[in-house]
Amino acid sequence: MSNKSINSNKQFMVGNGILAFGVFFIVCLFLYLGFRFQRKEGGKQVFEGIYTICVAGSFSGDSLSVYVNDSLLLNKTMTEAEVKLQINRFAEENMLMVVDNRTEEITPFNLNPKGSLVEIQKKNGKVFVEETAR
Repeated sequence: MSNKSINSNKQFMVGNGILAFGVFFIVCLFLYLGFRFQRKEGGKQVFEGIYTICVAGSFSGDSLSVYVNDSLLLNKTMTEAEVKLQINRFAEENMLMVVDNRTEEITPFNLNPKGSLVEIQKKNGKVFVEETAR
């Protein structure tokens, strides 16, 4: 055997070793970045922030559904009274969806990640969402 083939095998093994360490480093980096901001209390992930959702009396007589992400918060025929809902933030990013059950028209709205006061009103047949940060 020639000395030339032994050197190329050594170079190949050194290259594979460096590549293995690179892959190991990248996997550790992704795990660190994925888990560094998670806070858990009692086995559940906890997010700071509270959303207060106010549905105005302008929806009087309308059948309305209010969702945050895929969780149904309200599904009823509205009266003239204002309805207030208060929920804790339960996901990294949250979306408010207001559905008019009669026309099945959906009004989506991205919520502030720190919690907020959200007012939902109806003007001239259109749904308006106004958010005030806390």
